[in-house]
Amino acid sequence: MKFGARIFKTGLAVILALYAAHLLGLEPAFFAGLTAGLTIQPSIYRTYQRILHQVQANFIGAALAVIFGLAFGHEPFVIGVVVMIAIAIILRLGLDSSTIPVTLVTIVIIMGQGPGQTPDDGYALFALSRFSLIMLGVFSAFLVNLFFLPPKYENKLYDEIFATTENAARWIRLITRQDTNVQARREDLEESHDKLVELDQLYLFYKEERNYFRNNKFAKARKLVLFREMLTATRQLIHVLGSLDKRENDFYHLPEHMQRLVQQQLDHLTNYHGRIMARYSGKVTTQMTDFMSEEADEGNESLTESFMNSYDYQELSREEWLNLLPLIAYIIEYNSQLDHLDRLLESYFTYHQEDEN
Repeated sequence: MKFGARIFKTGLAVILALYAAHLLGLEPAFFAGLTAGLTIQPSIYRTYQRILHQVQANFIGAALAVIFGLAFGHEPFVIGVVVMIAIAIILRLGLDSSTIPVTLVTIVIIMGQGPGQTPDDGYALFALSRFSLIMLGVFSAFLVNLFFLPPKYENKLYDEIFATTENAARWIRLITRQDTNVQARREDLEESHDKLVELDQLYLFYKEERNYFRNNKFAKARKLVLFREMLTATRQLIHVLGSLDKRENDFYHLPEHMQRLVQQQLDHLTNYHGRIMARYSGKVTTQMTDFMSEEADEGNESLTESFMNSYDYQELSREEWLNLLPLIAYIIEYNSQLDHLDRLLESYFTYHQEDEN
């Protein structure tokens, strides 16, 4: 059983909301705890954004509950109508749709006196008490997300990109050496595509995190560009893997010298890619990538020339040649992306050192 930061923060927000409700004399306190658990978000910015929308949505729900409760009572039919109107207004105003569940809780706990009961003179105070409980839960979640275990999306994003890159490179090395289980590889390839979606989401979370110091903003902007290109390079690598998986039989029927060229070039590129990623984390020195870049470029030229000649000298049929063309194109594009990423990283180190001086 694993307890992550978000699980811990959700529990902490519920505890804080319950204690705060008891201290303020607001009952039943579990309404505040329920709201706090529903309001925790994966990033500080999203929690801040959510709280603004939640205040507006809850006010709409509470106002409608009071107005309809006083006018029509608390019959289930009336509550259902209020819920529909509240949802329509929230969507019409362009508020975050994720605020709807808590707003529905607000409506139900304000109007939930039971069918047949009519609101008395203290109904407005009763509604205000319930609304206060809901907002107490919302603010508790915001405070916990702001001050306790703020997410470190930069480290997590890098680690996930690095792991995904290494996994894809490992499969490519196995395929080019005809030493792989097809079923396991294709299952893993499908998971890699799902991982790209998760990485895009992580990048978005990292991008949303705010910096309040000028130097930090500039450094963050450069890192955002760098991480975006890291993601692109990893995506290109997975395209190469997918193309190689799809054209595995065609690759194995290539002339031996062509297979060797493809294998060598992919080895150069994946090693180059790994070195670039390791440079960012400071695990290696910066001197080697220039040599590796030149080696990869030379391999690219040899592979392209050999592939073109294979058609001219009829080493491959027209159908085989056209079938393998996308794979060669992906390899060339992957090489180009790595060169671009390497230059960006060199620029990042230059400006990063200037910021520190």
